[in-house]
Order: sequence, then C-alpha cells, then structure tokens
Amino acid sequence: MSIAANVRPGNIFKLENTLWEVVHFHHVQRPRLAPLVRLKMRNFKLGTIVERTFSPDDKFEDARVDERKLQYMYKQGDAYHFMDTENYEQYEFNEKQVGEQSHFLKEEMLVTMLIYEGEVLGVNIPNKVDLVVKSAPPASKGDTVGNATKLATLETGAEVQVPMFIKEGDTVRVDTRTGEYVERV
Repeated sequence: MSIAANVRPGNIFKLENTLWEVVHFHHVQRPRLAPLVRLKMRNFKLGTIVERTFSPDDKFEDARVDERKLQYMYKQGDAYHFMDTENYEQYEFNEKQVGEQSHFLKEEMLVTMLIYEGEVLGVNIPNKVDLVVKSAPPASKGDTVGNATKLATLETGAEVQVPMFIKEGDTVRVDTRTGEYVERV
C-alpha cells in the first residue's frame, strides 16, 4: 500500500478495482485547513484522464506492473507494430492502447510495454524525444519580440508550438507527456 502524498507521475496503482497511472501530481497546502493532493490520473482500460482530489493519508493498492523493451517498427492502418528486442516476438497495438503518444512515435524507437497479471496494458514511450522539424513558417521581422511561438510540423506529423527561431531541418526535443517544445537539439 502506498499513500497519496508519496505518489508521483508515472506511478501505477489500483483504486476501486481499476488500474490508474499518475499523469500529474500537485500537493496543495491550504492555510488553516488540511492539505490536499490533486492527481491527474489515466485509466488504463478506458484511456481517459480524470482529475481527483485526495487526502495525503489516503491509501492506494500497489500494482505490480512488469515491463518489456520493444522497438517500434511501423504502422499499418490503425495498428502499430512492435518487436521485442530480446526474443524478436512481434506485438500489435491499436490506437486506443497507444493513445496520444502515437504522435511522437518514429521507426526504431525503443518503448516500454506494460504487463499487469498477464494482460498487456499498452506501451509507454520515452518522456522526451528528439524529432526533426519538417515544416515551419519563417519568422518575419518584429515577430521575435517576447515569447512569440509558431506552429511547426514534425517528422512524425505531430504539430507543436515552437519559438520563432526554429526553422525547417532543425531537431527539437519534445516532452511526450504534454506535447510541448523543450529545446532545440
């Protein structure tokens, strides 16, 4: 058993017979009132994200999740194909199992497959990936003042807001959890 005050993003636990993954954690200290823990959690079965508030002392049942390293191979229709790097066994996941992470998948990328009690839950890609900018409108004079951004299309087809100085051919690092630009590589 773990308590709400100790969970962090990426932790997986069981609550009300459902498996959840912590997406975002926020500890709220309120003056003259009891503290709270706000969690943004992803339901593994439905893929939905829910925000709930807990007392820091609330207990969660730990879930033992096994992990295997897979390599992303290709997408065919709505199916994503992966290969186990140890025994070369191949796996196929649908759009729902891969989720929003699919926008940042590129061939030969290593991912982690999550398995709970023999059932495959899905895959997790690295928190940060480096992708090449395929198209970005040029910055015009005067646009570069302040924190101005523009929409750039990456090699995987994902669209990300980037600073004005980013141009086609640049490699950028993107946080796959939030879909936000981190830095130019």
